[in-house]
Amino acid sequence: MDDFYSPVAEFYDLVGRAHSAGEQALRERLSAMTHIHDPILDIGAGTGRTVMTIAESVPQVDILAVEPAPAMRAVLTHAVAQCLELRQRVTIIPDTVDQLQLPQRLGAVVAFGVLGHLTSSQRQGLWALLLPRLARGAPIFVELLPVEKPVVLPRMMLANETIGQRHYQATLEGEPGPDDTMLLTSCWTVSGGPCATQVIRNRSIWHTFGLEDLARESGLHAQRLTPQAGVLYV
Repeated sequence: MDDFYSPVAEFYDLVGRAHSAGEQALRERLSAMTHIHDPILDIGAGTGRTVMTIAESVPQVDILAVEPAPAMRAVLTHAVAQCLELRQRVTIIPDTVDQLQLPQRLGAVVAFGVLGHLTSSQRQGLWALLLPRLARGAPIFVELLPVEKPVVLPRMMLANETIGQRHYQATLEGEPGPDDTMLLTSCWTVSGGPCATQVIRNRSIWHTFGLEDLARESGLHAQRLTPQAGVLYV
């Protein structure tokens, strides 16, 4: 996968509130799954928000946190290093999904905000890697953009936050790209304080599909949890 995240990694957690519904649904489902004992795989762990959710919801289970973007991984490593329990439970993996070497058994998989960066063939390779390692009923939690085919995405507010004397404002917009893709553009404007105004534009590619499409291509059952999050299971 291309590294779409390092250029804006310093701002990533400022848009956390946009993900709160999916993370809350993940927390509720995991907390109810007292039978999970095998490691939980977090693909695209980012700066660690889902890692923290998993750790708080499923005590004592090991977590494999996959994050190939160096800047995002730096924030993740810092967060894990601050807590003795996390240092003992969380293994940070820098590999992309086509390079993963996994244990024979997984208790669950979390893939929030990442599957749309994979082509259909890459996703098929991922299913082939994951499914033999999951027991019947073991969940794969996913979070997707709420678009199932390429469309024009009008500019929307992504973040509007103030830290100290600096104000951080971000927008997101998108347009159809080749085949099933959308070209997404985020724009961060950072102003105020004793610094010049910064404008950072970042482009990424997202393959469009829905939760039911994932169910069909993986052969799994699907249940929607929020407009953007769902769970797949055998």
